Amino acid sequence: MFKTIKADLEAILENDPAARGKLEAVLVYPGFHALVIHQISHWMWKYDGLKLASRILSHLARFLTGIEIHPGAEIGKGVFIDHGMGIVIGETAVVEDGVVLFHGVTLGGTGKHKGKRHPTVKKGAMIGARAIILGPIVIGENTKVGANAVVLKDTPPNSTIVGIPPAQRVILHQPV
Repeated sequence: MFKTIKADLEAILENDPAARGKLEAVLVYPGFHALVIHQISHWMWKYDGLKLASRILSHLARFLTGIEIHPGAEIGKGVFIDHGMGIVIGETAVVEDGVVLFHGVTLGGTGKHKGKRHPTVKKGAMIGARAIILGPIVIGENTKVGANAVVLKDTPPNSTIVGIPPAQRVILHQPV
């Protein structure tokens, strides 16, 4: 858990030019607070007898931060949530290491079916403000999803996704 916290703090300093140090990040970054609380609620979620307590804790985190992360979601290390207000991450979502999420992002489902129903966001991806990613799809490694994009299909790695279907365009780019 402490390795994840350290990686999340380093991600803040690496991705936010306004960050002035680790102490500031610990004290005033709601994305960091949401991720730390999620680690605890996710640990609790794994035990049948603690599922309700886990949901209550995640609801408290939502109230405090404006960021809703279901305790069942899997979140990697070094994730950076910038201006996180309005972010929603569903129960079966997977967010791998080094992902950057901006405010208003939704990683949601498309129906009431059981099983995997939320997106997987691969390592190093960047999801722009108010982007909506729906269903059990995969956002490829190092892919950039533009602000306000709506993504309903798998995306290749090292690409840029912009627009709203059916006019959505995929632009391949080289990793930085």
